[in-house]
Amino acid sequence: MALSAGTKLGPYEIIGPLGTGGMGEVYRARDTRLGRDVAIKVLPKEMSADAVRRQRFEREAKTISGLNHPNICTLHDVGSQDGVDYLVMERLEGETLAKRLEKGPLPLEQVLKYAAQIADGLDTAHRSGVVHRDLKPGNLMLTPSGAKLLDFGLAKPTMEAVSLVTMTTMAPTQSPVTQEGMIVGTFQYMSPEQVEGKEVDGRSDIFSLGAVLYEMLTGKRAFEGKSQLSVASAILEREPEPISTVKPTTPALLNRTIRKCLAKNPDERWQSASDLATQLDWLAEESVGGKAARPEKRKRAGRWAWMGWAVSSGLLVLAAAGLVWWARTKEPKRTTFYASPFHMGVNDLMLSPDGKTVAMVAYSDQGNKYLIWTYRLGDAGPNVVEGTEAGMHPFWSPDGRTIAFFAQGKLKKVDVATKSVQVICDAPNGRGGSWNKEGVILFTPDVFLGIYRVKASGGTVTQETTLDETRAESSHRWPIFLPDGKHYIYLSANFAGQFDKNALFLGELGSKERRLLVPASSNAAYAEPGYLIYARDNTLVAQAFNPNSLTIIGDPHPLLKEIYYLPVVDLALFDVAKDGTLVAQTGMALAISRLTWFDRKGKTLGILGGAGSYGNPNLSPDGQKVAFDQRDGRAIGIWVQDLKTETLSRLTLHPSLNQVPVWSPDGKKIVFTSNRLLINKMYEKNADGSGAEEQISDMRAGRMLNPWDWSRDGKYLLLRNERELWYYSLKEDKSREYIKGPGVVRNAQFSPDGKFVAYASNETGDWEVYVSPFPEASSKWMVSQGGGAEPRWRADGKELFYVSPEGKLMVAGVKLGTSFESMTPVALFQTRRRQEISSQDVFSYTVSQDGSKFLFNTLLEQREAPPLSIVLNWEAELENQ
Repeated sequence: MALSAGTKLGPYEIIGPLGTGGMGEVYRARDTRLGRDVAIKVLPKEMSADAVRRQRFEREAKTISGLNHPNICTLHDVGSQDGVDYLVMERLEGETLAKRLEKGPLPLEQVLKYAAQIADGLDTAHRSGVVHRDLKPGNLMLTPSGAKLLDFGLAKPTMEAVSLVTMTTMAPTQSPVTQEGMIVGTFQYMSPEQVEGKEVDGRSDIFSLGAVLYEMLTGKRAFEGKSQLSVASAILEREPEPISTVKPTTPALLNRTIRKCLAKNPDERWQSASDLATQLDWLAEESVGGKAARPEKRKRAGRWAWMGWAVSSGLLVLAAAGLVWWARTKEPKRTTFYASPFHMGVNDLMLSPDGKTVAMVAYSDQGNKYLIWTYRLGDAGPNVVEGTEAGMHPFWSPDGRTIAFFAQGKLKKVDVATKSVQVICDAPNGRGGSWNKEGVILFTPDVFLGIYRVKASGGTVTQETTLDETRAESSHRWPIFLPDGKHYIYLSANFAGQFDKNALFLGELGSKERRLLVPASSNAAYAEPGYLIYARDNTLVAQAFNPNSLTIIGDPHPLLKEIYYLPVVDLALFDVAKDGTLVAQTGMALAISRLTWFDRKGKTLGILGGAGSYGNPNLSPDGQKVAFDQRDGRAIGIWVQDLKTETLSRLTLHPSLNQVPVWSPDGKKIVFTSNRLLINKMYEKNADGSGAEEQISDMRAGRMLNPWDWSRDGKYLLLRNERELWYYSLKEDKSREYIKGPGVVRNAQFSPDGKFVAYASNETGDWEVYVSPFPEASSKWMVSQGGGAEPRWRADGKELFYVSPEGKLMVAGVKLGTSFESMTPVALFQTRRRQEISSQDVFSYTVSQDGSKFLFNTLLEQREAPPLSIVLNWEAELENQ
């Protein structure tokens, strides 16, 4: 139905028509409330008349209205008036891609620019669960600010299978513009699964985008035919004419990129629009810079472009990638390739000894946990290593068959082929390791300790290095064996504000002698024939190192800028293999979080403050304030937020690691842990910030000390003492052992009546939640089923909460009295708690007194991380410096 100028739909006044299509008429209108021009699409009568389709449309509209992306046309509003359903969209100036294609193909620079923008917009929608299903030139607007996706997800309901009778009777195709609204026009860009009436996902949009890209480059459609049947047959059975034939000057890498989009099998296409967007961005950079991406007919130059594509896209296996290793000997010049196995990047990585496989730590959205993955350079994608949940800091055996890692307070190893996992020894918070040919492992078992050694088969753990307090050493970490298997290099780190003390040292197995090599604040790697690689000022550098005299030579030379660096643990994400292959994660996109309120069903109730790098939120006893720690560069400070006045104040100022705030029962004081004296000690300060910070002294306490909880009667503090659970009597100024092994104990909490303590222990090999009587742990009850950590009591003692290994918030009804009784735990909701593996977070959440609300430190969704950089022949560049 046609609307005349002056017609009003709600607050929108029609100005005039803009066009028509299969989804209805589009009008230019004026938003009389906000004084802006908008586009209004009036929906077809059949959609308005069908209650089911209207309900589905409204549900999709709500989803799409939340898609905030510069390359997606914004949906402002949806409404209905007098039986007329309509959409209110952003008013765009420009022309559709279909209209532009009437003039012929686009220049390469514009193709890459617009294609990358479209892919980026698709990625945002796909991550929100929205699939376009009708991507074609008529639904792409070219504006002065770039490409815009139109009609996202609203083009039509899920497509029904199209009969052969219908297809054979359709008229021949004319112009993509004149026939835009007809099924023929849409059919030209359908994926094979759409043609067959199968279920579709985001990979179907990638196929459609490939068809659009083909047409943008060549001016011809990828799949032609005189009828729907012939078009469908082409989509299902035939490949488009090679772009190199239609347009020979097209870069070979772009040709292959489009061919991968148009793969018949969805599993053989790009698996995410994000990966495709990244590939197109690289191509654009290379084209503008005049570097790689040669025409396909130039075989020699194409070899390098081919390999760049193989590594970044993962279409070809390492057998093909072997050409690069051969090419290294033929053309000794530095070459960099890229791979993007994870959209959020990796948290740690280590190359196998042969330089062909990367072991990585990355977050898995499925299961909401960190896992160790392996990525063989050139493969289609990474493979998860089963049994490595919450694993961190992996390192390889010399034969490349086994990966050692830290998880659940243990040093473990997993056979990559059989997936068999074995525990080697305890390691509450491991900080790196190295494995020599004699089966000796060097590792750092905890944050503020030296280096220890153990046989890879297990057995006695022996201390290898001792911290030197005269050098203000807080930790020895990230050990690496040199080729002789006897000498090793490690980082001597200070985390108490004296960062100029940080340096790399040389050690020898069985000897107390050590030698200062070079000031540094990161892990190191040794590269043959003689280089020491480490990070300095967020730049990866290489410095000559004589493997015979074991000495540094000359000055460091830069290799890569903006290396991904974790300042709280002094870890740079890179490694180098024996053959000289260098892999590094670049970029400064450190994981950040925010404090988010949830109800018992997981519904978001609000956000506390802005984005940051938080840890250990803890509500005051009266529920009016929350204390937490927050990263500030290399330091961590304690903060207090008043929930009523929203006043935020910093409690600690010392440039060290101040963490784990615990409230006194009356809410007037806060106890926390700090390493300002090189090791963790407990301090007390007034919660309002007044007065000085006073150390809570106890000569029996070890190097690793932090508070867990303060009893309601004010008499006792539960505390971590190394790997054990102790309690401290404030009246006696004396601490006592409470629970000692087996295993590591953490996350302890007093019950409200003070008669019991809930805690997590890994004595079974996995974290589980237990309850024991206090002050004598004469018995214990396991509360969790199938793993658990971070127990928190409800204020009346009737419920105990904890987090499952999958990140679900669990609750168990409990009864307190002369004994303890718990009910079967049930899941409340799936959390997205922050679990930065290199942090010292103790609790990721806190509970309101009545157990109705939960304040979680949630992982903040971030934009895609830069790809892994894979560098060959990096040493050739050093020779010319």
